[in-house]
Amino acid sequence: MITRRDWLRLSASATAALSLSPRLLAALQDGSVVTRPIPSSGEPLPVIGLGGRWISSRSTEEELADHRAVMHALAEDAEGAGRLFDSAAGYGGGGSEEYAGAWAAEDGFGDDIFWATKVNVVGRGQSSADPAAVREQIERSFSRMRRDVIDLDQVHNMGDPPTQIGILQEYKDEGRIRYIGITTTSEGQYENLERVMREYPIDFIGIDYAIDNRQVEERILPLAQDEGIGVLVYLPFGRSRMWQRIGDRELPEWAGEFDAHTWAQFMLKFVVAHPAISVACPGTGDPEHMVDNLGGGRGRLPTPEHVRRMIEWEAQLPSSG
Repeated sequence: MITRRDWLRLSASATAALSLSPRLLAALQDGSVVTRPIPSSGEPLPVIGLGGRWISSRSTEEELADHRAVMHALAEDAEGAGRLFDSAAGYGGGGSEEYAGAWAAEDGFGDDIFWATKVNVVGRGQSSADPAAVREQIERSFSRMRRDVIDLDQVHNMGDPPTQIGILQEYKDEGRIRYIGITTTSEGQYENLERVMREYPIDFIGIDYAIDNRQVEERILPLAQDEGIGVLVYLPFGRSRMWQRIGDRELPEWAGEFDAHTWAQFMLKFVVAHPAISVACPGTGDPEHMVDNLGGGRGRLPTPEHVRRMIEWEAQLPSSG
C-alpha cells in the first residue's frame, strides 16, 4: 500500500501537487513491485526509475519544489516501486546533479537512491576527449551529488569510448563507481554502440525505446541479452509523440489484464515487458505523474499476446504532427 510518509516536508505547492486521485491510489495497490537483476551482478532494481533531465539551474522555485517532491516519490514509496535516478553532468547546467544531491542530503534519502549519471567532454566537431577534463567532470559529479560512490556512470552520447570508458573503468576498479556503461538515443550511432557492447566490459547501455520506436528490438536488445548488459530506457513515451496521438482516447479494457490503469502505465508496461530491459526512466517534474509512473512497475506485465495487441493498437493511431 502506498504511503506519502512525510514525503514532503516541503512547500505548500508541492504538498498540494501530491493530493493524489483515488484512481491512482487504487492503481498503486495492484500487486508487488517488479524488479530485474542487473546482469553483471544480480543486484535487483525496480523497473521504473526517474529521468532527471528537467531539473535545471534555471528552474523556478515552484518547479524546484515539484521536482523535490518527485524525488521523494521515487525514494520513499513504502514498497520500493522506484529507485534509480538518472542524471548527467550536463543536465540543466549541472542543476540536475546539484539539486538532487542537495535534496537527498538535506532530507535524508540519499541511500535510498540508485545514483546514475553520465560523463562526456567531447564537444561538437570533436572526436577525442581530454583525459584530465573527463576526470574533472566525474569528480564534479561526485561533489554535486554528494556521494562518495556513484552507482552508475555512463559515457553520454557515444563520446570517445576508448578514453572515457577507460577512465570510468579506472574508477570502477578503485571502487568509486560501481557500474559503467554508454548511452545513445540516435539510431545513426547504433552500429558503433553494438561494437562497444561487444568490445568493452560495460554493465549498462542507455537507449530510447517506446511502443512507437522499436528499432532496438532487432539487434540492440538481443545483443544486450547475449552480452549480459543491463538496459536503461529513455523516452519511453516516445518524447511527446504518443501523448499527441492518444489524445482523449479511452484506455482499452484489456489493459486491466496486466494492471495498467492509465496511459502512462500502459506505455511503461510495454517497455518493461521486454526481458532485456532493466529500468525505464521517464522524466517528469510532476509528483502525481511520478506516482502514476511507479504504477507501471507494479503487478502483472503484458504477456506476448498482450504485446502483440498493443503493437496493433499503436499502428492504428493517427501519425503525430
